[in-house]
Amino acid sequence: METVEDIVIVGADPAGLATAIGLHRRGVKSLVLESSATMCTSGYALGLWTNSWRALDALGIGDKLIYNTRPDCNDWLVLSSPRGTSAKISLRGVKDKSGKLEFRTVRRESLVEILAKELPGDAVRYSSEVVSIEEDGNLKLLHSGANSFEVELNKLKGSVEPFQVVVVGCDGINSTVVKYIGLKEAKFLGVLSTGGFVEYPTNHGNKPEFLVITGKGFHAGMLPCSERSIYWYFNWRPSKKDKIDQSMTKMRDKDFIIQKLTTSEAPKEIIQVIERSKMNHMVSSSLKSWSLNSILPEKITKKRNTCVIGEALNPLMPGLGLCTSLEESVVLVRYLSDGVHKGKIEKALKKFAQHKWKRCVELSTGASLVRFIVKSTFWLLRFRKLRMEDFWVMILATELSAATDYDCGKL
Repeated sequence: METVEDIVIVGADPAGLATAIGLHRRGVKSLVLESSATMCTSGYALGLWTNSWRALDALGIGDKLIYNTRPDCNDWLVLSSPRGTSAKISLRGVKDKSGKLEFRTVRRESLVEILAKELPGDAVRYSSEVVSIEEDGNLKLLHSGANSFEVELNKLKGSVEPFQVVVVGCDGINSTVVKYIGLKEAKFLGVLSTGGFVEYPTNHGNKPEFLVITGKGFHAGMLPCSERSIYWYFNWRPSKKDKIDQSMTKMRDKDFIIQKLTTSEAPKEIIQVIERSKMNHMVSSSLKSWSLNSILPEKITKKRNTCVIGEALNPLMPGLGLCTSLEESVVLVRYLSDGVHKGKIEKALKKFAQHKWKRCVELSTGASLVRFIVKSTFWLLRFRKLRMEDFWVMILATELSAATDYDCGKL
């Protein structure tokens, strides 16, 4: 089975769908290849900051999505278990350069469904996991292990360059496109993460605040998404003696997570929420990140007319992965669509790579500081007389404002 396409996007995650929408808006046809049999809408909730809302507005869907969100949840309660010390943090009134710092929670299902509805019916091909990419003259061959077919990408008609087709990787941290480019695997940060989502038949009764819990070897939290739904997460750093495969199996077992929280005398509210979680509403992963040296512009553009966006190639900053993925989608669409129309795709992708590098430097600096704060929380919260609330507000507000106060511009 063969199809001819101008641009193929590997992965129908929010970044991939957003890129396809932007290209469609700019008159450039693309095909999204998704490994799942259907659109993946189940699972957790997402926190969207100012930069992501600007990107969604640029795509023309911000107003459609905002009705599915909870109003700003800017009150944070940080607890240290089992000591029970706490710090109350409020980001209300914190402003970025353009005004109020905006943070809203939204169900992943709502975001994906709204994005998918903006695309033509044939824009996404399911059950099409790309397992390898090869070059054959002026063609790129994408091999799918599931259906054993090849997608043949012809050069664009009337193009200036002899090799015009483009592959955009949006296929996550274990990206096939990244492997095709020839980059080394992302570095494991030593942390495993599980996130879940719980729906209640009536009002759950929890306060509209972000509960953050730090304990020995773990970091957890929960955040109401609406009066009837709550998102929770649990990050755990296994010891050096623990095998990663076995540890990941434990992270998929909510009884293990509950036992860890119970032993550390975590608040009963988060334990009760996790007890109500269903397995199909839980997602587990190992946290990985790329060094800045790995994503130098000359390295990520060494395979002609190929690029990667989103979490497939971003330094990790807790809570901001999706936000930066959406902003990248808008920036890539602007460069790539201009390149297609002008017949200068290679030049356009190099400009995007330079932009990505600069933005990643900003995010990486903030990510390092946030990781340090998270690791140090248990120790810092012992010193109540030093008013650690003020310290947290100052650091978090500064870093989150700097990271999210970014305008990706118009399409």
